[in-house]
Amino acid sequence: MPLPEELARIYGGDLRFADDCVYANFVATLDGVVSIPSLPNSNAVVAGDNDADRFLMGVLRALADVVLIGAGVLRASPKSTWRAEQIYPPAADAYARLRASLDLPPAPEIAVVCGWGHIDPDHPVLRGRALVLTSDRGMTRLENRLPDTAVVVSLGRQLRFTGDAIVDALRARGHRRILSEAGPHTFGTLLRADRVDELFLTSSPFLAGDAGEGSRLRLVEGADLVPLVASRLLSTRRHGDHLFSRYAVGVGAQST
Repeated sequence: MPLPEELARIYGGDLRFADDCVYANFVATLDGVVSIPSLPNSNAVVAGDNDADRFLMGVLRALADVVLIGAGVLRASPKSTWRAEQIYPPAADAYARLRASLDLPPAPEIAVVCGWGHIDPDHPVLRGRALVLTSDRGMTRLENRLPDTAVVVSLGRQLRFTGDAIVDALRARGHRRILSEAGPHTFGTLLRADRVDELFLTSSPFLAGDAGEGSRLRLVEGADLVPLVASRLLSTRRHGDHLFSRYAVGVGAQST
């Protein structure tokens, strides 16, 4: 996937994925914290408000058919649309050229996972190409409450979904490159089902500590991954004191 010259120059090369790929993106402190629930806009705090991290987020969104988020991420970002040009406006034109070169629509679809259907129907992301993956109960709760631009799909009676159910629902809509920006619980669910192919992990030069149970969320939550999930380092980049690592994960990590 040749990146436009401007993006390739900043990133330091092209980005290549398999035709069908689920890739996740996180920023974490040195002690593995990705979110501080008590702190507003904690993702930006954890990232250190870093332009290089925002640039990479934009590239990964520009390459995606769909961006997957959870209800918690939606609530924590009341104004976000998860579009590439919103996270890093200086590269908006280059992001648009990249999507056009891949014959993609101007913006990826945004898929929100919410078993209970507890989401704000007025959130701006629902006024674009939005897909809500919920339960039968959630579908009933959201009936006639969302904009016409939002599509609601029930994954059944259960309020918690398997990684297979989530990814298969996105594949059924024709999505091949799936970017997960969902939180650590959904990430754990996808890992447990071996449905993550790659992880982009930004390491910020901070330590967050721990103020007690539930005060911090780390990269994976609520998922027992023993026997351990393998990963293989594909590349590392540096910008100042931030490290940007790319890993193959799970089955993909074991291939040569």
